[in-house]
Amino acid sequence: MKNPTSRMLHAYWERLRGERSAPERAEIEPGEIRHLLADSLILELDMAARAATVRLAGTRVCALYGQELKGAPFARLWGSQAPDPWRIVEIVATDTLGVVAGLRATNTAGEAADLELLLLPLRHRGRTQVRALGTLSLDGAPPWIGLRPLVQAETTSLRILPSRRPEAGPPARPAVRSGAGYPGPVRRGHLFVHAGGRI
Repeated sequence: MKNPTSRMLHAYWERLRGERSAPERAEIEPGEIRHLLADSLILELDMAARAATVRLAGTRVCALYGQELKGAPFARLWGSQAPDPWRIVEIVATDTLGVVAGLRATNTAGEAADLELLLLPLRHRGRTQVRALGTLSLDGAPPWIGLRPLVQAETTSLRILPSRRPEAGPPARPAVRSGAGYPGPVRRGHLFVHAGGRI
């Protein structure tokens, strides 16, 4: 993640989720991320219809496109001629993993701006695959931003964030057999070495 906004939201999300795959939507406290809200998004996901709708969009995100994005299809960020970005949503929802995407967006005059999109999974009332939290942040500040809205975008990079879930440790060493002095097998990689050299 290049953008500080993305890094801060990701750190907040990681802190909330702990050892779970994703935090609950109700756990998000707007006051704790008030400095990120203008660049934030919450998506409502419909896996059956393969659709994602912008449920909430920050003021800076809406200003980039010169319109209120609440209720708009998520695909509107790419414009009418761009490929459907459903694959990005599918990774977040189905695999319960965060995604960072680089976007190259243009306005009607063909002027370009680089954006960073972060999407993270959320639970909603215990259900997964129904919400996603994210940010859409500018890389730099072109002088025309706010005067000429973005109308098209293409995805220039895509990175799946690694899971931080704890991995299972090695199996516990068996207890000593009563009176036999038998220490039990010792694990060596994927093998178990027993007393007397048997494997």
